[in-house]
Amino acid sequence: MSRRRNLIFGGSLIAAIALLGMVRTGLDNVAPTPVQMVTAPMFEIDPFWPKPLPNGWVYGTVIGVTVDAQDNVYIVHRGVVGTAEDAINADPPLAECCASAPPVLQFDPEGNLVRAWGGPSPTGEYVWPGSNHGLGIDQMGNVWIGGNGGPDSHVLKFTAEGEYLETYGTPEQPIDSNAMDHFGRVADVEFDFAANEAYFSDGYGNRRVAVVDIDTGVIKRYWGAYGNRPDDQFQYEGDRRGGTGWSADMYSEQQFRTPVHCAEPSNDGLVYVCDRPNNRVQVFQTDGTFVEEAYFAPATLGDGAVWDIAFSPDAEQSYIYIADGKNARIRIVDRQTLQEVSTIGTGGRYAGMFQAAHSIDTDSQGNIYVTETYEGRRLHKFLYKGVGSVARHQGATWPTQ
Repeated sequence: MSRRRNLIFGGSLIAAIALLGMVRTGLDNVAPTPVQMVTAPMFEIDPFWPKPLPNGWVYGTVIGVTVDAQDNVYIVHRGVVGTAEDAINADPPLAECCASAPPVLQFDPEGNLVRAWGGPSPTGEYVWPGSNHGLGIDQMGNVWIGGNGGPDSHVLKFTAEGEYLETYGTPEQPIDSNAMDHFGRVADVEFDFAANEAYFSDGYGNRRVAVVDIDTGVIKRYWGAYGNRPDDQFQYEGDRRGGTGWSADMYSEQQFRTPVHCAEPSNDGLVYVCDRPNNRVQVFQTDGTFVEEAYFAPATLGDGAVWDIAFSPDAEQSYIYIADGKNARIRIVDRQTLQEVSTIGTGGRYAGMFQAAHSIDTDSQGNIYVTETYEGRRLHKFLYKGVGSVARHQGATWPTQ
């Protein structure tokens, strides 16, 4: 019996070795997929930026990022929520780690935490957003914060130190894309300092770009997709056909599909709008006149492909960087042609990889800052390495040395 088992084992081993040899031969005969090389901005992830937070603080979903004139980086996040929040806030604490950081954090260019503040007013002086979303820094260094929760029909303004200044719009108002006294869940705030105007991507409830006076918050003008008047009763083509929403063969929807996720003015008098679930960037003159549009990964469903944009800091703003949270990458786009030239990032949990790349901005040196929502809960810095020959899809861009 023992000899028979040995014969069976020996025969099986020989067969396995032969099979491995055939697999190896097959692998040797498979040609590697050629890497397409292009000329584009080059980046390298900085895995050590920012520096660790003090006090055992951790982020929740990091929902907004912006860079000021001194290259300080501000983020806004939603804190730790649900069962994790219960554990953190338990009395007595369940463990030594951790504590939810305040909602607004400011970092210097080296990644040191400068200050942290924010949250509901202890005196009722203002209404903190039910779900803070996006922030901007005006020419005076003031911080503007929007929100996409149910009651968030307003925008708050604070000093850089967190002192409350003003509320623009009346909180807890219904959705109305043609309202002049309130907003509808503002996703982000950007600025045209020369015109003294702020651009609200308005947003998660409303279907418009709203332009307001920086000093007063009064709405000066607004528009919808293609410059049309916003229509809250509009039925999208997919809905009219009895489907579940947008699909890849239904382009040119005449209204923005919520969320309208960014509205970014450029140096040469254009405004670039993220129509996120419609997978497109629409370009306008500052008066709302439609200029052109471009689609990116148009077959993307769900959250869509165009989450936020930032410009390269050269005078011509030669490149647009698009945060594509659904497809886990940053798209590098030639601004003149609106053609994608390369991408950075990929899906994953390591440095330079994304769960949901949500917001993006650049500093004066060309570095890119990207936040992650959902389960990502991180802030990334990609170091600008000039323009050169890179792969069409650069991936996680880890340091080479």
